Amino acid sequence: MTENYSCYGHGDAAFLRESPYGTISEPTYSGALSFMRRKYTRNLEGVDVAVLGIPYDLAVSNRPGTRFGPRAVRSASTNLCFGQAWPWYFDPFDRLHVIDYGDCVFDPGLPDKIPEEIEAFVAPIYQQGVIPLSIGGDHFITFPLLKAAAKQHGPISLIHFDAHCDTWEDEPDRIDHGTMFYHAARLGITAPERSIQMGMRTTNHKTHGYTVKSAEWLHRKGTEAAIDAILSTVGDSPCYITFDVDFLDPSVAPGTGTPVCGGFSMYQAIEILKGLGGLNVIGMDVVEVSPPYDHAEMTALAGATLAQNLLCLISAERKDVLNHNKEK
Repeated sequence: MTENYSCYGHGDAAFLRESPYGTISEPTYSGALSFMRRKYTRNLEGVDVAVLGIPYDLAVSNRPGTRFGPRAVRSASTNLCFGQAWPWYFDPFDRLHVIDYGDCVFDPGLPDKIPEEIEAFVAPIYQQGVIPLSIGGDHFITFPLLKAAAKQHGPISLIHFDAHCDTWEDEPDRIDHGTMFYHAARLGITAPERSIQMGMRTTNHKTHGYTVKSAEWLHRKGTEAAIDAILSTVGDSPCYITFDVDFLDPSVAPGTGTPVCGGFSMYQAIEILKGLGGLNVIGMDVVEVSPPYDHAEMTALAGATLAQNLLCLISAERKDVLNHNKEK
C-alpha cells in the first residue's frame, strides 16, 4: 500500500499526506521530522496508535540529556521510512493508522507538577481507545503513563526491558527514574504477579513480586526462553511494554544516561519482540535515549528501530509469529 509517487515531487508527508495508511518514501536528510513520516495531528478519530514525545530528564541520577531523545528518535526514524520492516516482512502502516501526536509540554521550573501534566497529556489517548507509543525522556515518564493506563484498564502487566530493575525502595513523593516500578507495585498500578523484567545487570534482592530475569539468565538461556517466559507470565492480560535502551550493550547504544556493560545486541532485542506478537498491548514506550552521549546517531537509530518493532508487534497476527518460527 505504499503511496505511489515520487518523494522528490511531494515531500513533508508529516503535514501533506492524504491517507494515514502506507509508506511515502522521502529523502532521509530532509523534510519534517515526525516519527516515521506520520502525520502531525491531535485528531484521534480512527487512530490505532499515537506516537508522543515526553522530553523530560529531571529525574535522572546520572547523566542528563534525554530531553533531546524524542527529537533524535524522530530524526533517526527517517532512515526506516521506505517500506516493509525487517525482519517482519510487512509494513505496519498498511495495518495501523498511526499519528504523531507531538510532545508533552511542561514548565521545568515547576517540577512537582510535571508528573500530573504527563498523565493528563496521555489520558485522552487512553480514553479514546488509542494505544500510546511514548518516546522519552528518562525512565520516570513510564510512571505517569502507567497511572493513566491503570485508570482505564486496572492493574497493568508490565514487560520491562532494562539493565536496571527500577524497584529500589524510596519515599512516597520522590521523583526518581530508579524507583518508579516500586511505587507502581506499591500503589497497585502494576500487577507484579503477571509482570516481568528482562536483562537486569544491577542487584536488588527485593523483587516486590515481579518476575526478574537477569542478563546472565538471558545470555545463557537465549531469546526463545525469554519469549516463553514473557508469554507465560503475562498471558492475555492488558500489558504495557517499556524498553530502556540501556538494555542494549553500551557498544550498541552508547547514548544513554546510565550505561551498563554486559548487555544485548539489537538483533537479540528484535528477535524477542518478534516473538511477542498477539499480546494484549495497551501502551508502550522507548526511553533513555540521550543524544549528547551518542555517537553517529547509533542510539537514536536503535530507539527508532525498537519503536518501529513495537508497532510491528502490535500489528502482527499470531500467524505471522508462527510462520516466522516455522521458517527458523
